[in-house]
Amino acid sequence: MSRISARGFAVASATAVTTVGAVVGVAAGGPAAASNDSIEATAADSTLLADLPAGQQAQVQTASLAQQADAQSAQASAAAKKSAEEAARIKAAQDARTKKDAALKDKASKDKADKDAKDAKARDLETQAASRAESRSTFKVQSSYSVSDVQAIARQIVPGDQFQCFSNIVNKESSWNYTASNGSAYGLVQALPGSKMSSAGSDWQTNPATQIKWGLNYMNGRYGSPCGAWSFWMTHHSY
Repeated sequence: MSRISARGFAVASATAVTTVGAVVGVAAGGPAAASNDSIEATAADSTLLADLPAGQQAQVQTASLAQQADAQSAQASAAAKKSAEEAARIKAAQDARTKKDAALKDKASKDKADKDAKDAKARDLETQAASRAESRSTFKVQSSYSVSDVQAIARQIVPGDQFQCFSNIVNKESSWNYTASNGSAYGLVQALPGSKMSSAGSDWQTNPATQIKWGLNYMNGRYGSPCGAWSFWMTHHSY
């Protein structure tokens, strides 16, 4: 049992008994006083609540109630703080999950867009290749071809973004003369020896389409493209 000081005297508080009225009962010598030896021993040399003037009794009661209210308020504040911290933790976890899900969704969407773009490009290349193959198969075989004829054929076979580079090499090598020869080198792209072009067709000596097809395959295989071959040619003056 704790004590509350009042005018220098120790007054029995309601620590052991939870209501002020119970303390007053002890002071009045009720049954509780007879059954609680420790309270009786302490009260023997203390000023009891009932012995104080009415005004001081009210002060003591008010102080006791204020202490109880403060304790309850502190407990409520602690509970509220804990609840707020828990709510903040839960929200932070939810936000993190939301951001992660959004990032995964964005990545999946980007990956799909990239795949669709690659597939579309592949289909386009296949279509172009098929178109060029069809064009090559429908070339009219002639006994001779003018430069403009040969260039028209090349435009149907060589991809548009590579044609200028291809044309630059042919200009340097043969000036678009499909029967040009220089020792063993022969044709538009001056294959060395010219018989290499037989892999593209047995008519490699007389058909510029066969020579163009072989030259394009050679540039793609060795330099990646006609523009790659032209870049090499500008440095080395051969390819």
